[in-house]
Amino acid sequence: MITPASAEQTFVILLGGALEATPRLAADMAGARFVAADGGMRHAAALGIVPEIWVGDFDSTAPELVAAFPDVERQFHPAAKNETDGAIAVLTAVERGAQHLVLAGALGGERSDHALLHLLHAVALAEEGLSVKLTSGEEEAWPLLPGAREIDLPPDSLFSVLGFSPLAGLSIDNVRYPLRDFSLPFGSSRTISNVAEGPIRLSLASGRAVLLARPYDLSGA
Repeated sequence: MITPASAEQTFVILLGGALEATPRLAADMAGARFVAADGGMRHAAALGIVPEIWVGDFDSTAPELVAAFPDVERQFHPAAKNETDGAIAVLTAVERGAQHLVLAGALGGERSDHALLHLLHAVALAEEGLSVKLTSGEEEAWPLLPGAREIDLPPDSLFSVLGFSPLAGLSIDNVRYPLRDFSLPFGSSRTISNVAEGPIRLSLASGRAVLLARPYDLSGA
């Protein structure tokens, strides 16, 4: 089981998917430490940061990217391995005391298999007691487990709840289409394309899900 350090520490994991520098991403990165996973290092220059460690098999890393960051510690792993570079980067952050993870570049990009894995991995990490957010800068996601929580979204931004299992006792408040103690069958589209009226309040009795939001997309207004 993952056992984070007692003092809260935020780590941003640079992954290989799409990443746009936005004010919300800047807020997520404030005061954080950084770990790059293979080709995710390409985001570092655009974000104006230097990761403390760079991990992976480096099969997605161009020579000029290595030349641009010669002083960053690199941890090599074989291409034939049981974990993705992103999973190794997350484990590296946890070993260094991470309690809150921002998976930057986890959504979109050329590899939908990786993007889906990041969402599933985030739920598993949340079950281990870690706080996790996924972001592309323009799109954001959070794992949802049984319990109550609030997610800060701007008014009129679009969001969806995607169930990874049947959901029971789902309540969503401060939204255009509220739900109260709702049972969502697995695979149902009922919770797609809702609109926030400000910070969203959610509670869930049982099940696993993610909330996927577009905080800069006000097309549902």
